[in-house]
Order: sequence, then C-alpha cells, then structure tokens
Amino acid sequence: ELIRDMAAELGELNERIAVFDAEIKELERNDPDMKRLTEIPGIGPMIASALVAAVGDGQAFAKGRDLSAWLGLVPRQISTGGKAKLIGISKRGNSYLRKLFIHGARTVLHLVKDRSSPLARWVDKLKLRRHGNVAAVAMANKLARIAWAVLTKGERFNQAALLGV
Repeated sequence: ELIRDMAAELGELNERIAVFDAEIKELERNDPDMKRLTEIPGIGPMIASALVAAVGDGQAFAKGRDLSAWLGLVPRQISTGGKAKLIGISKRGNSYLRKLFIHGARTVLHLVKDRSSPLARWVDKLKLRRHGNVAAVAMANKLARIAWAVLTKGERFNQAALLGV
C-alpha cells in the first residue's frame, strides 16, 4: 500500500512537471530572445527561460566574460609577483544558472550527433587534453558567452562565426 501511495504521488508530480514544461515551451514560442537562444546547441527552453528571466537582454554585462563570471564559470585567478595562476572555477554568482549551463554543456559533450561542427570539434580536442568535467565547465563557459552575444546583438546563432569566417 505504501508503494502504491508513493507511485500515485510520483504520478501527480510528473503531471505537474509536464504542465510547467508546457508553459515554458509556450513562453519560448512567443519570446524571440528565447527562440534565438534555443538554437544554440546545449541550450533548451529551460536554460533560455532562466537566462532571459535573470539577465533580460544581456546589456547589463559589457562582454560575455562578465556574464560567465557572474555565473561562476570562469577560473579564479591568484596573482603574485606579476605572475597569474588560474585555479578552479569560482563557483560564485548564480548557482542555478551555472548548474543548468553545465548540464547543457554535458549534452553537447556526449549527445550531439554532428561532431563536425566547429563547437563539437573544439570540445572534442579539449576532451583529449583535459578531464571530462573540466571540458564540461569550459563548454558551459563558451555557451554562456555565445548566449550573451546572441542576446545583446539580437542575431541568430551562427556556427560559421565560431570559425571567424
């Protein structure tokens, strides 16, 4: 009986989650910023809605690195004697968005089928040199910077721009 009650409660939670998911997808269909953001690999309606809700059009940040720093996705820097040493990510800033971006980056690392895109090639090379978790955070940092550019410029995501073409 206890398991039956728990299964019923789980079913109710799944129904509530489905309602919220449908609401977020509806928001994404009606918001041009969210639409453009979801064209970026690894960024879905959940990340797009949270980012737009938190930063709006991104004009509060002078550059993409500032947004990444606000999310806590950039390495901390320790300087002494004019020599800078980069250590782990700062983990300061918006922990919810940071977590979403890292999970989105993990999908790009593992689930993206087209490994010939510039973004996938870059992360594949990075995975050869670094641990998978480090690559995921680096990818999340890149996604945040791309998202900032898409928001502030009002343009769609362009793979060719990553090559400098």
